Amino acid sequence: MDELINRLREKLTENSDPVQQEGAKRYFKEPINCYGIKSSQVTNIGRAFYSELKGKPKSEIYKFCDELWESGMMEESFIASSFSYRLHKQYEPFDFNQFEKWVHQNISNWASCDGFCNHTIGEFVMKYPEFISRLKIWANSENRWVRRAAAVSLIVPGRKGLFLDQIFEISDLLLFDKDDMVQKGYGWLLKVASQVNQNQVFGFIMKRKDVMPRTALRYSIEKMPPERREQAMQRG
Repeated sequence: MDELINRLREKLTENSDPVQQEGAKRYFKEPINCYGIKSSQVTNIGRAFYSELKGKPKSEIYKFCDELWESGMMEESFIASSFSYRLHKQYEPFDFNQFEKWVHQNISNWASCDGFCNHTIGEFVMKYPEFISRLKIWANSENRWVRRAAAVSLIVPGRKGLFLDQIFEISDLLLFDKDDMVQKGYGWLLKVASQVNQNQVFGFIMKRKDVMPRTALRYSIEKMPPERREQAMQRG
């Protein structure tokens, strides 16, 4: 495993671009550590290295992902996220403890949060919906990324029209959150849910539009018809 991780990191370093690296650091509001590699290149590198892990026990692959997450390098988090998602057909209920550890201890920016939670957590809760109760606990965390994770973990299910009641519950738990990254997270969640259940989402928003932060409100109505957007933006 150590030899494979070393080769992966050598490959990432070889593809590092100082200009891309500086651009990424300026793009994120929070401090990040990154190699400076385009996402398409990261995907290709990850795919090539996963071929060497394919067929190994799930526990070994999770251990490999652990090493990548611990590095704090953004591109390594993307590869770890893709590896854990590739195992989705093998998910078992106890895997959530591993996923929750990464969310609480290793996520430190919105890109790592969304990349991991949209796919790995989203796929997991579609298989084991009872774990959505844990996402509701995340919504009360002191960690901004854990709170965002509570919402964005339901993005993919929301696109499929699933878990609307739970989407509303989590949005209510985050409704007054002062952090703009959390507001954008649950606003995005409501937006994708509206593409399948527009009437219900619009009704939910209209009852809360006078107290919902403007950032969340704008995100949530973005895909709605102009007349509904106008109605929602009218305060009072």
